Amino acid sequence: MTSLSTLHILALAATPAGDPPWWLNLLPIVGMVAVFYFLMIRPQMRQQKAQRDKLGGLKKGDSVVTAGGLIGKVIKLDDKIVELELAPNVKVRAVRTTIGDVLASGTNAPAND
Repeated sequence: MTSLSTLHILALAATPAGDPPWWLNLLPIVGMVAVFYFLMIRPQMRQQKAQRDKLGGLKKGDSVVTAGGLIGKVIKLDDKIVELELAPNVKVRAVRTTIGDVLASGTNAPAND
């Protein structure tokens, strides 16, 4: 009889405790989404906001660099179009969203100084 009770106790100890709760299986996925958000999405949103603010503060007389690499001075602004002066008597119209950067005012010195 003792061997039967010992086998019964061993059989109870060998049975699995059960599956983990369902939400515990979602924990790694939630962690990956959080890491993806903080490492990729959030910095990109911050960079886009800075670019939007930079373009919103654009004014006549600013020196800018276009996405194509042209450096010019803003002479006329519209909602979507910017007129740039690249050299004396050389004016171009560019779409406002193609402005890549606004240069500091001291960087537009002539090249032959």
